[in-house]
Amino acid sequence: MANHKSAIKRDRQSKVRRLRNRIFKSKMKTAVRQVEEALVAGAEDQAQEALKKAVPVIQKTASKGTIHSKTASRKISRLTKRVNRMLPLG
Repeated sequence: MANHKSAIKRDRQSKVRRLRNRIFKSKMKTAVRQVEEALVAGAEDQAQEALKKAVPVIQKTASKGTIHSKTASRKISRLTKRVNRMLPLG
């Protein structure tokens, strides 16, 4: 265990941040899963709606520093590509 004041505070802050990061990451994973479930079900409208809700959640997770901004961009890009492939061209 930490012995001096600054180390005790650092430990306390780390615990709070870990929990906060876990909350954001969990929300993000849920949003991504909802898009994937809509894609598997073949529901185009549902997939588009889920994607519209998932993108801001992923961006917010990146802005909080829980995931890297390029990781967020990659996730958004891949999800968007999958939803767009599902839709008919034209």
